[in-house]
Amino acid sequence: MASGGDGAEAPGGWRVLVVGGGIAGLGAAQRLCRHPAVQHLRVLEATARAGGRIRSERCFGGVVEVGAHWIHGPSQGNPVFQLAAEYGLLGEKELSKENQLVETGGHVGLPSVCCTSSGARVSLELVAEMASLFYGLIDQTREFLHAAETPVPSVGEYLKKEIGQQVAGWTENEETRKLKLAILNTFFHVECCLSGTHSMDLVALAPFGEYTVLPGLDCTFSGGYQELTNCIMASLPKDVMIFNKPVKTIHWNGSFQEDAFPGEAFPVLVECEDGSRLPAHHVIVTVPLGFLKEQQNTFFDPLLPAEKAQAIKKIGFGTNNKIFLEFEEPFWEPGCQLIQVVWEDTSPLQDTAPSLQAAWFKKLIGFLVLPPFGSVHVLCGFIAGLESEFMETLSDEEVLLSLTQVLRKVTGNPQLPAPKSVLRSCWHSAPYTRGSYSYVAVGSTGDDIDLLAQPLPVDDTSTQLQILFAGEATHRTFYSTTHGALLSGWREADRLMGLWDLQSQQPRPRL
Repeated sequence: MASGGDGAEAPGGWRVLVVGGGIAGLGAAQRLCRHPAVQHLRVLEATARAGGRIRSERCFGGVVEVGAHWIHGPSQGNPVFQLAAEYGLLGEKELSKENQLVETGGHVGLPSVCCTSSGARVSLELVAEMASLFYGLIDQTREFLHAAETPVPSVGEYLKKEIGQQVAGWTENEETRKLKLAILNTFFHVECCLSGTHSMDLVALAPFGEYTVLPGLDCTFSGGYQELTNCIMASLPKDVMIFNKPVKTIHWNGSFQEDAFPGEAFPVLVECEDGSRLPAHHVIVTVPLGFLKEQQNTFFDPLLPAEKAQAIKKIGFGTNNKIFLEFEEPFWEPGCQLIQVVWEDTSPLQDTAPSLQAAWFKKLIGFLVLPPFGSVHVLCGFIAGLESEFMETLSDEEVLLSLTQVLRKVTGNPQLPAPKSVLRSCWHSAPYTRGSYSYVAVGSTGDDIDLLAQPLPVDDTSTQLQILFAGEATHRTFYSTTHGALLSGWREADRLMGLWDLQSQQPRPRL
């Protein structure tokens, strides 16, 4: 067997391959390696590192999160929180009962300071008023989950329709009305970042309420999110992870024979980009939906069933990127946590499509102030959608120049020193990711997520569970989250182990 020197092993156990070393793949592997029926388990990771969309980088004298940032809903129902607590990765505040009981509704906290794009300070009372209006409407959208029909197809259209009615009753002067609409526009962009979409018009209204928000005040890892995946990886036997091993094609529903296993037939054969061919009884596919969207026609042989292929096309998968800026001296006040930027003369009720080249940065929602690393001060900007993808095509210098100009205008200080350096995520152009995370797009429902999660082959029980599917996009109520990804990996491991326990009294398939 050409498998990178794995060598033959005694017959009698199951051979399992996990494709993708993100938290879903690692979680599945950790559970499976404890089962006595597993004779051979390998995680095939296309890149040089584990963690997938969890990616902490040592930079600016500290650790920054290029990928997943927060534990969303850190409370007892969140397996990521529980695992992090078990590994001792969280502080007292994060573990406190008070933190676990906070109900955020999944909404982002209010900014410490809000500035317009021309440098005027916006009253935080006005921001709070618009936040209350916006998030009240977001909460209303969740009520359409079990409705017989929806008034409009998308979350964006619903929000705009309701806001349009509110605007009609506003009595302030024209300037204030315009400012309120611009603030609301920023909240639309915040929601695009949360949903990983270009526009809320792309997010389906009816299934939106199926996404489940857990209680708990979102928290971070002081030593980096990757500490968690490192701990899971350290618990695996040494030879389980194989890095720089991209998979080219998964051949399934076959009867593959390998010289190393005389007399044995395998239903699945995984062909890697390096030419090696690895036989398996079961393969758990945990690759991001963005990769599946691009590669599904060559990644599976035979092709996926039409229904599953359609589900992959229909479910949304967008981009949310971060831009980190390093400063020698902070220009913000002590205690400032979030600087919100409101782009003047914008409105969610006007569909403007400015040229990406000239105005990509207008999708920026503002900057998170990271805890200082000694004498180093870092801001983290968030930007989603097509503007975010366009940003990836620019050079570091171009991004730095644009954001320096933005910050000089926002602060009203044309002499503001330029940031010392920039670091940014580029999730759309990452070849094995092709975006950030999934959402339920117009034209799809939670049923499509379940379809994506369904193992193959679908009907034939004699060759059950050849290919299983995990990853955040396969979790119906926690899609787009690390806890959804981890739970999906556990789900598929448990599904396999349940099958083995059932089959333990039956003879193994032989030629």
